[in-house]
Amino acid sequence: MRLLLDTHVWLWLQYDPHRLGEAMAPVTDPDNDLLFSAASSWEIAIKWGLGKLPLPEPPETWVPKRVATSGVELLAVEHVHALGVASLPRHHRDPFDRLLVVQAIAERAAIVTADPAMGRYAAEILWAG
Repeated sequence: MRLLLDTHVWLWLQYDPHRLGEAMAPVTDPDNDLLFSAASSWEIAIKWGLGKLPLPEPPETWVPKRVATSGVELLAVEHVHALGVASLPRHHRDPFDRLLVVQAIAERAAIVTADPAMGRYAAEILWAG
């Protein structure tokens, strides 16, 4: 199974994995592929820059270190992903989450999230929390 981690879920894995609840088993199953989007790196960098996300060091060094040890596959943002956002219904205003929805659909992955607004889209959801 391919699982696209929402940004907050990836951060939970770094700081407090038990917050995943029942999603912990599939996320830690070595038979599943975990995807980490460049959109999440972008979101982390923006929130850190605004002072809304404390990190032990700047994201440009912290995120790559954590990616290297978290067993995720990096997912680039392709033009088809970015342009796909235009056809999504306006269920969610967060541009990062909207991009993750498109990526999950295009990449045939379930989104691992605790965000109830994500459930309004046609993407497969694995609920965390």
